Amino acid sequence: MAPRPGSPEAAASDAVLAKVRKILAKAEDPATTPAEAQTYTAKAAELIAGYGIDRALLAESDPHSDVVGDRVVLLEAPYALDKAGLLSGVAAALRCRAVRRTRYVDGVKQLSMHLFGYGSDLTRAEVLYTSLLLQASTQMQRAVPPPGEQVAAYRRSWLAGFTSAVVRRLAEAEERAAAAASTHEPAARSGGSGRSVALVLADRSVAVQAALESEYPYLRRAQTRTLSGSGGRSGYLAGQRADLGGTRVDARPRGRLAAR
Repeated sequence: MAPRPGSPEAAASDAVLAKVRKILAKAEDPATTPAEAQTYTAKAAELIAGYGIDRALLAESDPHSDVVGDRVVLLEAPYALDKAGLLSGVAAALRCRAVRRTRYVDGVKQLSMHLFGYGSDLTRAEVLYTSLLLQASTQMQRAVPPPGEQVAAYRRSWLAGFTSAVVRRLAEAEERAAAAASTHEPAARSGGSGRSVALVLADRSVAVQAALESEYPYLRRAQTRTLSGSGGRSGYLAGQRADLGGTRVDARPRGRLAAR
């Protein structure tokens, strides 16, 4: 549940997300240079991580302002499995959980991710995933595979490297935001409950896991994929430069990775 419309909390949340969108709309421009993208990255990661901590601590004093929910994101071809890896990694870094689902609709295989998390974290995950998908599409098409290597294989490994770098950076930004909040009057910031920031976040993770297990009590792990392409390093470097945000909150990501 979002903050009450018209409340100071709602206005603050809208202002943060609007600022993130403005900064990161520039990152999605194909004309953006790697140096410029690095500048946007630092600011965007800081804002989106701080937003997540603020919403978590606000919910300590107003539990109805942010509750556990779920969303389903369809993963369109091409590279649907690779998109699943990116989305699940982003979701995990932002304290959400993801379940990959395979369905057949009118005989056509359909891949989707079922996300579980607090409303504010689900919003953050979708904003970031949407932007990263757009950025990956642009940068991946610029990357040229070695002579004789299949384009599809190269791009899958490129996306794996991109995902690895992005997820690491997101996790580090989240850790910094939590540490900063812990050193600035944690009791006051957690609604006067006296609970530490770490405990607040840990309890939220437990609640999210419980929601997932209630829906899927008998999950099994997906098989580990083996990728043969050589694009991992190039993708990782691109992921280090990627801006961590998006232009729109939308339950259906708009970015499409180009086919072979």
